[in-house]
Amino acid sequence: MNASKSGQVRPLKPSHWPIAQLPGVSSTDQNLLESCGITTTRELLRRGKASEQRQAIATELGIHIQYLNKWVAMAELASIPTVGCEYCGLLLHAGIASIAQLADLPIHRLHQQLLRVQVAHLQRRDLCPPVDEVTRWIQQARTLTKR
Repeated sequence: MNASKSGQVRPLKPSHWPIAQLPGVSSTDQNLLESCGITTTRELLRRGKASEQRQAIATELGIHIQYLNKWVAMAELASIPTVGCEYCGLLLHAGIASIAQLADLPIHRLHQQLLRVQVAHLQRRDLCPPVDEVTRWIQQARTLTKR
């Protein structure tokens, strides 16, 4: 939870982003999504909540369902304020596909998974988020799953 200047605790609210900010969404993909009225991650999550809904959108757009599933998973992870669009792709590459899954992970296990992904793909340990940041992700995921 966040504390305001007056000392009151504000509830944690999910973050939402323009669809163009999701990693891996090309301008062509963005145009396709926008053609069916999906311009934000909030709208993508709302319209793609159930697998049948995602299949219907994929069919309407003429794309493979795996792409839509990936975008919905990243949109969900990006709704965690400290994750956002900056780290949702990293989490997905590390095998985390939902807020509930993130909330259940031990901090150090997730950090090790992220480190393995960074080293395997970028050969850079220094780009891995620090443990305290990963801790905030998990804490916020737990808060969001308690709603």
